[in-house]
Amino acid sequence: MKLRNRILLGIVLVLVAAIGTLAVAISYNAPCEPATPLSSSTTHMKAAVARCYGPPDVIEIVSIGKPLPADDEVLVKVHAAALNPLDWHRVRGEPFLMRLDNGLGAPHEPRIGVDFAGTVEAVGKRVTRFKPGDEVFGGRTGALAEYITVRETGAIVHNPANVSFAQAGSVAIAGVTALQGLRDRGHLESGQRVLINGASGGVGTYAIQIAKALGAEVTAVCSTRNVELVRSLGADHVVDYKHENFTERRDQYDLILDNVSSQSIAAMRRVMKPDGRLVIVGGTSREPWIGPLQHAIATALHAPFASQEMGMFFASMKKADLQTIADLMRDGKVTPVIDREYPLSDAAAALAYLEEGHARGKVVIKIAEADARAQRAIENMRMER
Repeated sequence: MKLRNRILLGIVLVLVAAIGTLAVAISYNAPCEPATPLSSSTTHMKAAVARCYGPPDVIEIVSIGKPLPADDEVLVKVHAAALNPLDWHRVRGEPFLMRLDNGLGAPHEPRIGVDFAGTVEAVGKRVTRFKPGDEVFGGRTGALAEYITVRETGAIVHNPANVSFAQAGSVAIAGVTALQGLRDRGHLESGQRVLINGASGGVGTYAIQIAKALGAEVTAVCSTRNVELVRSLGADHVVDYKHENFTERRDQYDLILDNVSSQSIAAMRRVMKPDGRLVIVGGTSREPWIGPLQHAIATALHAPFASQEMGMFFASMKKADLQTIADLMRDGKVTPVIDREYPLSDAAAALAYLEEGHARGKVVIKIAEADARAQRAIENMRMER
């Protein structure tokens, strides 16, 4: 064998060994480590944590230290939080490529949840926009806990008076994803036609209402049992995928917002206008290595040969966009849809239900013993007596 061939063979063997080693490393599930004992002087709170990768039953409700707000932070007593597909992806550590950022073997951050709503309990000395007693909602890692701290300039806004904590606690990820996917990535304008594939889930139920607020004509794709739900949210047309494939219709759309990736890219292109846009914000694939990212790869392969704009989209949590949704809720143009509510102690069961993929709207975790607004109403009634 010539020296050049030996060198090439050696390089190939090294690459194969490196890829194999990386595959083993990122797919390895380390055992769950026990919780670190807290000192008796530490103020405790309850929180949902997953200290190892696995199914929802790895989630535990444990006592951890209650946080203190920094000078630029707000301490929020959480009344309600919500789960998203992102949460079960993180708990399972799938697709495995996520672990390059979240942690090999076990997650760097064991706390769960992002969406929250609650009452400001304390503020740092430099905080001016919030005060104790304010009702707020937003997004912050570790939201499935009795308390969280959020920077004043972070993803936190005041909760409209006509919105419950359970509703507000379901907004952050799904609401912002719908808004940014339609308005920013999808460039949706008044009078345009948008199709929302997977219209009855968390993002879908927000997307119908936001698209209508933007002046669009909305076609919603859902199962038979959700037809009346999506109509009640304002959908102009409904396609029941149990009986009809929307990619076989003659209609064409300016924008497709795809939450489930149930159809091929080629099939969806057939019902897009020549200058249409395809925005993929989710998928149902359980393939453990790349999961929903396979559709991102498919769009990248189609994009050079298409006149339409297409691609996968990941939202970024922005205060201004949370405020936009707060204004829409205040004006009655957006009403969060809640499927089920669970206590914090049943967070694992709630995540297992969400993972089944049949939730209508949002799955909410009630954390505080009583809704603060309702509690104040009770106190006012007592005073009146």
